[in-house]
Amino acid sequence: MSPMQAETGFASINGAQIYYETAGRGSPLVMIHAGVADSRQWESEFTRFATGNRVVRFDLRNFGRSLPAAGEFRHLDDLTALLDLLVPDEPVILMGCSIGGGLAMDYALAHPDRVRGLIMVASSPSGLELDVPEPENELEQEAIDAFNAGDLERAAEAEARIWIDGMGRTPQEVDPVVRARAIEMNRLALAHEAGNPGTRLSGPNDAAGRLPELTLPVLVIVGEHDIPYMHAAAEYMQERLPDARLERMAGVAHLLNMEKPAEFQQIVAQFLEEIA
Repeated sequence: MSPMQAETGFASINGAQIYYETAGRGSPLVMIHAGVADSRQWESEFTRFATGNRVVRFDLRNFGRSLPAAGEFRHLDDLTALLDLLVPDEPVILMGCSIGGGLAMDYALAHPDRVRGLIMVASSPSGLELDVPEPENELEQEAIDAFNAGDLERAAEAEARIWIDGMGRTPQEVDPVVRARAIEMNRLALAHEAGNPGTRLSGPNDAAGRLPELTLPVLVIVGEHDIPYMHAAAEYMQERLPDARLERMAGVAHLLNMEKPAEFQQIVAQFLEEIA
């Protein structure tokens, strides 16, 4: 397989078929998408970093091409099995956005010898409760009501107002191509959720209290227009992780890598060089 020739497949894991892609050679860099996206969130990064790393991206169960399956599951169990299959012999760098970041951190705590770097993108440690404002409650309720009524388009649009547009921006201020791609990914995830998504069991919920255990290098990135909780979570991690750096990106919200890929990749590339 040439550095830029992607290998794609489905891994049979815990009763589900988990879609994955891998390309490149070098230190493994595993990308875990947000809860309003799928592996296509990393389209640009997958290509960019395959030039110097073995990159892996995949669709979490019930997202993208990883279709729902009956039965109980935990995303952490799925991730553990997938990494055992794809990169069994080498420590990885995990880059996760939103729920993907929380999942990456939970994995690093469960398997400290398997992770040598963490990139926490618009994310927080599991179990973190903060006393910060919770704006856009009306939009959250609109999304819930629309989903329960089977109106997935309206639900996806309401969630886009929170996560894609972000705080202090109108839809018209967001790149329409990026916005449409994000809504498409979330719309598919909502469709999976409306079907037969199985039973998701709760995973670890204690990372917030275990940050001092994570002595590996951690890069924390947050966007200007993300919700207040994400900014507070980023500062919480910077203050309590032994080896963490916080980067703030202007003019972006939750899916910040899709809005400003060049700036995002420059930040990540510098981090990768530092821990090489």
